[in-house]
Amino acid sequence: MIEIKALASGSSGNCYHITDGKTPLLIEAGISIDRIRHGVDFKLSEVAGCLISHAHMDHAKSVKKLMEAGIDCWMHPATANELGIISHRLQFITPRYSFQEPVIINTWSIMCFALNHDCEGALGFHLLSSNGDCLLYITDTAYVGPRFKGITHLMIECNFDEDLIRENVASGEVDKAVKRRVYANHLSLDRVVSFLQANDLSQLREVHLLHLSDSNSDEEAFKVAIQQIVGVPVYVH
Repeated sequence: MIEIKALASGSSGNCYHITDGKTPLLIEAGISIDRIRHGVDFKLSEVAGCLISHAHMDHAKSVKKLMEAGIDCWMHPATANELGIISHRLQFITPRYSFQEPVIINTWSIMCFALNHDCEGALGFHLLSSNGDCLLYITDTAYVGPRFKGITHLMIECNFDEDLIRENVASGEVDKAVKRRVYANHLSLDRVVSFLQANDLSQLREVHLLHLSDSNSDEEAFKVAIQQIVGVPVYVH
């Protein structure tokens, strides 16, 4: 059974601890190494690896510190280049549309897919546990191209409400340039709904909404809207 713990989520930092009961992993390292250590109950040595979606600091702040602590970190080569990483703990994972060998980390089989973000090499992750559970992780993207089956656990960005951000622009609380960047790089509630409607949710057990905007989202409204579609527990981080 997959367990998900959010150590941090949002523009100030992202980091998630996941386990299938056998192999603990981290997804993202966008907070201080001290916060990560505390978040994993000071059992960092038990973490088998870390997946990094892209090079922005709210996702990759402590990558080098993790490597120094003995944690292998998987990322796109462009992400490693942007971060200036040279380490024997650096591991590459890339989307290959014709054929892609999964990365095996103990009991996890991991594949990736490209996302649409203003950062070269941005990735989403598809993680299959040896017990048959399937975790899908998607953040910081304007849309999701691939379609998926067999998802049991979904971690997906739900950054903004399109009506709310328009209201905030009209009132002067949000600059038009900021609105354009948000629309071009993040998933809105409507886009998440469209993604859910386009995919097979027959095995879905829980949804985790990530990376909500401080000013352009409504946590309770988002939770209710998604709950009505999926009919399984929805958690907001």
